[in-house]
Amino acid sequence: METASLYHIFQQHPVVTTDSRNCPAGSIFFALKGESFDGNAFAARALEQGCAYAVIDEPQYADAGNPRLILTDDVLKTLQQLATFHRRHLGTRIIGITGTNGKTTTKELVSTVLMQKYRVLYTQGNFNNHIGVPLTLLRLTSEHDIAVVEMGANHPGEIKTLVNIVEPNFGLITNVGKAHLEGFGSFEGVIKTKGELYDYLRQRKDSTVFINNDNPYLNGIADDLNLIRYGRPSEKDDLLVSGEVTVCDPYLSFTWSEEHSEKHEVHTHLIGSYNLDNALAAASIGLFFGVTPRQVDDALSGYIPQNNRSQLQDTGRNKLIIDAYNANPTSMMAALTNYRDMKVSPKMAILGDMRELGVGSVEEHQKIVDFIDSCHFDNIWLVGEEFAKTSHSQRIFANVDEVKAALKEERPEGFYILIKGSNGIKLFQLPECL
Repeated sequence: METASLYHIFQQHPVVTTDSRNCPAGSIFFALKGESFDGNAFAARALEQGCAYAVIDEPQYADAGNPRLILTDDVLKTLQQLATFHRRHLGTRIIGITGTNGKTTTKELVSTVLMQKYRVLYTQGNFNNHIGVPLTLLRLTSEHDIAVVEMGANHPGEIKTLVNIVEPNFGLITNVGKAHLEGFGSFEGVIKTKGELYDYLRQRKDSTVFINNDNPYLNGIADDLNLIRYGRPSEKDDLLVSGEVTVCDPYLSFTWSEEHSEKHEVHTHLIGSYNLDNALAAASIGLFFGVTPRQVDDALSGYIPQNNRSQLQDTGRNKLIIDAYNANPTSMMAALTNYRDMKVSPKMAILGDMRELGVGSVEEHQKIVDFIDSCHFDNIWLVGEEFAKTSHSQRIFANVDEVKAALKEERPEGFYILIKGSNGIKLFQLPECL
């Protein structure tokens, strides 16, 4: 079936599902394949559960007498092509966001700011890959004014694939850092892959890129782009938005101004001075789209983080700084530096392995351990086999279950506790124990 024909069906049934256990009445089921499942085998069940159509790519599951089963060459590619067709049909302005660290928080802040004036569609949860991105686009309707689409990658070429699906008009790379080195091969590989967003936008005459003026790596690959700059105050550079941290104990407060005009002070619910860049990015995008400075202030001060990112939680026994969704050398060092500088006491940190660092993993974990030694925290617990390989004097745990057992016995109380590690270490299970 041609994409245009499938799109006609989608217009009559504009809800898509890839889960045969979740089949809203009249939706379209896309039978995707995974490492341990084949969605084709569940297509008939999806129709029984309420789907109007099922898109499959295995002939043995097709039924010539059932027009509700749509056979294609590749279900995933069909889903992606349908999403791009839909995006082109609506013509919605789309902001594409990627980066090593901060892309999810930035996406949330940008969306919150834009919603002060517009009807905004934005990426939900972790729907930022080759499946989640097209599903996000297919949620677009004519009622949306702007879409904010997050794009993630852990291998070369993945951002290129995603931008060709999304076809963004505007772009933002939050930063580049040492993450997923096992997949990218090197830090240079990270820069090249994230830069694929810039490569696409160079081809569009109507594109605009929002760039952190203080990031040398991004400036080094931003030639021939229409740039809107933000960053720390500077008399020499043409910045739409500039700002600087005023307080971060524990919440971030900062001042910002538009092109050296009146200063605004914002008190956020974000933990970490490193979130200044994310907030300035949101402010610059908001102003570009006509959101007023006062609306920017209200949006940034009112945003409350979720999903184990830069959260402060008071359990009654301890105050937890939870940043347990992900970790890499760049974000780990930023979190530890911020925690070191916070004027709170006593300080405890529970740190989990940083995954997918490849051959340099032990070296990167050793750098973190060496930095910890210079911070003089009151208590440090390290979790995971990579930290166990380092030369250290800290307490080590094999996994999160060992940590939970120790917490049950020792019950620390009265601490500020930083919790950070890769999602696979599962430190997000710890707050209920503290």
